[in-house]
Amino acid sequence: MWFNPSEIYALLTMQHLRSNLELGVLTPKVQPLVARLHKLLSSHDNSYDEIERRARIINIGARRMKLKFFELAAISTFQRKRLEISYRARATDETTAREVSPQRIVFYRGNWFLDAWCHFRKDLRTFSIDGIREGKLLEIPAKNVDDSDLDAHLGSGYGILSGKDVEWAQLKFSPAAARWVHSEEWHPQQKSSTEADGSYVLEIPYSGDQELVMDILRHGENVEVLAPEALRARVKAKLCAAAKAYG
Repeated sequence: MWFNPSEIYALLTMQHLRSNLELGVLTPKVQPLVARLHKLLSSHDNSYDEIERRARIINIGARRMKLKFFELAAISTFQRKRLEISYRARATDETTAREVSPQRIVFYRGNWFLDAWCHFRKDLRTFSIDGIREGKLLEIPAKNVDDSDLDAHLGSGYGILSGKDVEWAQLKFSPAAARWVHSEEWHPQQKSSTEADGSYVLEIPYSGDQELVMDILRHGENVEVLAPEALRARVKAKLCAAAKAYG
């Protein structure tokens, strides 16, 4: 018996992460795990070297940036201390000073984020760790937010940038696109139906629409936003701007 898809994906992902591991305090600790991983990936019929040659994990879209303040964000999260940061938001290109109480670090779509209580905004926020320009650990206990409140606020809508004010998007995919999209999970609470002509209607909750709009646009003419009207208008404006760029 050989690996099932989830097992080989997990093992190859661990190997991929290990090969990209920078030298640090964990390096000597990891070596026994590497040997064990090689053994797991080998069998009497398949050598580790052959599997490494013939199977690949490909990550596309991850931002290859030096996370100068990742360690500081992790330490403040696990030691439950507040963090003072200078943060540049890509959406507005503005840099602001924030004092935050870290709640958890999140690896999402190949990038690291920090979920935190922002004492400046008096609310929960998600910060991209590569957007932190300066950081300082404060000897002030972090404000704790219950996991249920974190999930309700940050996990209720679509994507990494969600919030409490949730709307539902209704998307209609063409029969051609439906063959792929019907097996995708866009959100754990999504609803879906297939129409007589083979088109696929997907309903998903969202708060901030930035990430959702980008994922809608990648389907081009194969998707139509049915509701709400504000999301439909935003996607239409983006498509018109794109068409204008081509003359």
